[in-house]
Amino acid sequence: MRHIRAHVLICAGTGCTSSGSKKVEAAFQEELIRRNLDQEVKIVETGCHGFCEMGPLVIVYPEGVFYCRVQPEDVAEIVESHLYKGRIVERLLYKEPITHEKIPSYKDIMFYKKQHRMVLANCGHINPEVIEEYIAIGGYEALGKALTAMTPDQVVEEVKKSGLRGRGGGGFPTGMKWGFTRNAQGDKKYVVCNADEGDPGAFMDRSVLEGDPHRVIEGMAICAYAIGADEGYIYVRAEYPLAIKRLKIAIQQAEDLGLLGNNIFGSGFNFKLKIKEGAGAFVCGEETALLASIEGKRGMPRPRPPFPAVSGLWNKPTNINNVETFANVPQIISNGAEWYASIGTERSKGTKVFALTGKINNTGLAEVPMGITMREIIYDIGGGICDGRKFKAVQIGGPSGGCLPEELLDLPVDYDSLIQVGAMMGSGGLVVMDDSTCMVDVAKFFLNFTQTESCGKCTPCREGTKRMLEILTRITDGEGQQGDIELLEELARNIKATALCGLGQTAPNPVLSTLKYFRHEYEAHITEKRCPAGACTKLAAYRITELCKGCGLCKQVCPVGAISGQTKSQHIIDAQVCIKCGACMAKCPFKAIVKG
Repeated sequence: MRHIRAHVLICAGTGCTSSGSKKVEAAFQEELIRRNLDQEVKIVETGCHGFCEMGPLVIVYPEGVFYCRVQPEDVAEIVESHLYKGRIVERLLYKEPITHEKIPSYKDIMFYKKQHRMVLANCGHINPEVIEEYIAIGGYEALGKALTAMTPDQVVEEVKKSGLRGRGGGGFPTGMKWGFTRNAQGDKKYVVCNADEGDPGAFMDRSVLEGDPHRVIEGMAICAYAIGADEGYIYVRAEYPLAIKRLKIAIQQAEDLGLLGNNIFGSGFNFKLKIKEGAGAFVCGEETALLASIEGKRGMPRPRPPFPAVSGLWNKPTNINNVETFANVPQIISNGAEWYASIGTERSKGTKVFALTGKINNTGLAEVPMGITMREIIYDIGGGICDGRKFKAVQIGGPSGGCLPEELLDLPVDYDSLIQVGAMMGSGGLVVMDDSTCMVDVAKFFLNFTQTESCGKCTPCREGTKRMLEILTRITDGEGQQGDIELLEELARNIKATALCGLGQTAPNPVLSTLKYFRHEYEAHITEKRCPAGACTKLAAYRITELCKGCGLCKQVCPVGAISGQTKSQHIIDAQVCIKCGACMAKCPFKAIVKG
C-alpha cells in the first residue's frame, strides 16, 4: 500500500493556470520521479486559493508551507531542499511589503488574516474533481440532514432565520424567495443557478465553480427539496470552460454515488441537474432574460410581475439564486441558522466574496464578514495602492454600482450602508483606482459597457444610455458644454425610473455617483478644458518642468519634432505640434515631463 508522507497542492484555477501552474505541476511530476519520491509525495490540483497576484501558488503539507510565484525552474530546488532534506526554500516564501518578513504559512499572511472563508473554505484545499475529497470534509451531510431529518418547510424556515440575502446583487432575502416558490401553485417547479457572471473585473462565481462545485450542487439540491422541484439548471457562460468542465465532472460523480438522480438518500426525493451554457450576454444576468435563454429564446427581460417564483422557466414556478448564495446553504443547514446569523451585521448576515482588481497590490479573491470597512479590505487585505500612489476611488457593484471616494473608506460594507451612499453590493466586483484615474472617463467606461450590452428592448435603456454616453464622450474629448451635467442627471433619473429591468435601471449609477463625489472633475473638463488626472488624451498637455537637465533624450524620441532646447538647458514642448503620444515622458530619466 502506498504511504504518502507529503502532499503538494498546486493551484489549478484559471488565474494560476494562466500564470503557468500546469507547467509547474509537470515539473513536479518529472522531478519526483527522478528523485524516486513519486510514491511518497502526492500532487493535488486545487481550485483558486484567492491570492491571484502571487500565483502560481504551491502549498506543501503536512507543514503547510506557502510558496508563491513558483516557476518550473524552482521545482527542483523545492523537491531537493524541502521534500528531500526538509529545508524550507525561503526565497519563494511570501514577503510582507511593509515589514519584509518572510511568512511560511498562508494563515499568517495579512491577505488571509482578516478574511472569514466560508464559501471559499474548500477552494485551494481540495481537488474539485474528486468527490471523495468533498465528502471527506463533510460534503453532502447537509443534504442528508435536510432529506432525512427536516421537512421542506423547516428547511425554508431555517434559511429565513439565517438572514441570508441573495449574493447576486439585489440582496433579496433568500428564505423569503424560497418560500414564495414553495407556496406557488404548480405541478412542476425548477431551481436555477445564475452563474452568468458578466461584470468587468468579477470572477467570484467562476472561482467557486472551479474550486468547489459540489458545494453549489448540494445547495441547489437542498433548495429543490425545500421548494418541491425535481429539476434544475446551472446557467454558466461559455467563457468559463474550466468551470463547465468541473461542473460536468461533479454532476456525473454525484449521480454515480446516488447524490443526484432518483430516490436520493432513500428519501423518495428526486433531483436532476443540467448545465446550460450561455453566450456571454450581460443582460442574461437578469433573471427573466436568463430564463428566456434557457428556453432557447433570445435573452431579453420581460416585465414583472409575474415573478419567476410564480411563473418562471416554461411558465412554471422557478427559484433563481446565484452561485455564492447556493454555496452558503449547506453550512446553514449543517451548523444552524443561529450560527450563520452570528456573523455579519444586523441586516446583512454572513460573509461576502469580493474580486479585488485595479490599482491594488494584492489582486485576487477575498471573503470577508459583512460590516468590515472598505479601508480594511483595500489596505489590510488588498495591501494598499500600487507604487505608493494615492487612493482616489473604489468602484463597487460593477456597472450597476457606484464609485466611492476616500472620505467613505471607513464605511461598513453591507447592503444598506452602500445603498445609502449611492452604490450597491452587486455581485462582488471591487475595482480600486488611484489618483491617475479620471472619474469622468471611468463613468464613460462603465456606461459604454452597459450601453453596448443593452438588449435594446426598452427605449429608456436603449436610447437613454446612448445619449448619456455621447455626452460623456463629448466631455472627455474637451467639447463639453454648459448644461451637460444637468442633462446627464435628468437622463439618469428618467432611465432609473422607466427602464424595464434592473440592469437598465441601475445603468446610470456610475455616472450619478461620480457626479455626486467628483463633480469638480466634470466641471474642470467642461469649463477649463482640462482633465485633472491627465488621463483624457485629447485634454492632456505635456510640459517640461525645471527638473529637466537638458539631456535631449526626449527630443530624440519625439516623432513629430515638438521638443526644442539646448543641451544642458530646460527644453520646451510646442503644444500645437505635440501629438500627445507620451514617448517623451516615458523616456525622461529625471521625471521632468508631466501631463495634466
